[in-house]
Amino acid sequence: MSAPPHTPTEASRPVAGQAPDPGSPGAGAAVRDATLRRPPLTTRPGRWIDGWDPEDAEQWRSAGQAIARRNLVCSIFAEFLGFAVWALWSIVVPQLPGAGFDLTVDQMFWLVAVPSLVGATLRIPYTFAVPLVGGRNWTIISALLLLLPVTGLVWAVQNPDLSFGVLLAIAALAGVGGGNFASSMANISFFYPQAEKGRALGLNAAGGNIGTAAVQFVVPLVVVGSAGLQLERAGLMFVPLVLLAATLAWRYMDNLSCARSEPGLFASAARSRHTWIISVIYIGTFGSFIGFAAAFPTLLRGQFPEVALSIAFTGALVGSVARPFGGMLADRVGGARVTIAAFTVMLLGTLGAIAALRAHSFGLFLGSFLVLFTATGTGNGSIYRMIPAVFRLTARTDAERAASGKRAAGCLGIAGAVGAVGGFLVPRAFAMSTNHTGGIEAALWGVIGCYAVLIVLTWAIYARRSSAFGAGAV
Repeated sequence: MSAPPHTPTEASRPVAGQAPDPGSPGAGAAVRDATLRRPPLTTRPGRWIDGWDPEDAEQWRSAGQAIARRNLVCSIFAEFLGFAVWALWSIVVPQLPGAGFDLTVDQMFWLVAVPSLVGATLRIPYTFAVPLVGGRNWTIISALLLLLPVTGLVWAVQNPDLSFGVLLAIAALAGVGGGNFASSMANISFFYPQAEKGRALGLNAAGGNIGTAAVQFVVPLVVVGSAGLQLERAGLMFVPLVLLAATLAWRYMDNLSCARSEPGLFASAARSRHTWIISVIYIGTFGSFIGFAAAFPTLLRGQFPEVALSIAFTGALVGSVARPFGGMLADRVGGARVTIAAFTVMLLGTLGAIAALRAHSFGLFLGSFLVLFTATGTGNGSIYRMIPAVFRLTARTDAERAASGKRAAGCLGIAGAVGAVGGFLVPRAFAMSTNHTGGIEAALWGVIGCYAVLIVLTWAIYARRSSAFGAGAV
């Protein structure tokens, strides 16, 4: 099967200025001259595309839309695998004692926490990789990098005498899957016009998040064999999938010469206090999602060992599905209001989990966490809607208003990296709670306190009717 060819297309829109009146003398020549000044859509070896402009309606209709869709499909698959590998240890760790590993509760929570910390750290450099080497090229590279954590896991789980330090280092390699989100989102943003960018990025993000649920569902099923528990299968099953993702990217994806690195986006966004306020709020939503998703299988095994571990996937699944609905709801009533509602529901879900622990009720425990996960996904979507609105309303001059979109993009990158740190903080909170109190209830009360603070913070800055943000329905 050969890759579909690109169709070189002459762009029809003038570079600048208004189009001449078709009835005026010389109008036809002026339009032709303006058209000729625009570079045509052409390709170079290495699947590089020159002259890309998704805002050009004719180019988008004739060739651009098909090219963008093909790249999006390949990107979603690669990011899906990235999230799955990022979450792989979350479902492997609870089963390590069955494979002969002698680990304390604290060590088990370290193993599920450290991939999130590494993934958060890699998100910003991964963003800059796309303009440096090309979106197609980096998708190939980042996909093949996933072979490091999966083959490392295959070796590690067959050697129960490994030191904890070596095991932790191999678990840390899974963080490369977390970095994939940033580069994938940055790459796809170059392919789509503003009018369709939100939908494309939403599909890309949701496809990645579902990878967390998929790996937690599939791994408990594939590691059970005729010879007993075979944890190495958890890594082996990814090898052909990773090679397939790299092959698809090589055959069907493209590099855009117009994709340029703009470090100034991050510098400009970093100078705004709202970037850091929003990043803290995003720790509460996305950090809760990725943190609870990482810890949930270990929590289930510790609190309800009689329950099948594969049920853990339901949490990440409902959180992933809820994300686009949070964005759509925020479009209607405002992102800040939806975010506050999400935190309120998250607080109530956590209270339900505490009640379930005291009653030792698995049904209430699972139901409470599903409510909690659904609210985290909703909050993730609403905060992404808030960001451009905040930077638009803080602009005071025409120049600032023109640059508000770029500053918002920089904020998205920073908040995405900072928010992922929650994937480290949540499991570590459970570990410290267990070490000091013998259970996780103290950690859950701490989480409730954090949600209460974030509700007040979000309301005070972005939802008060007397504030500019409240009046603007941020």
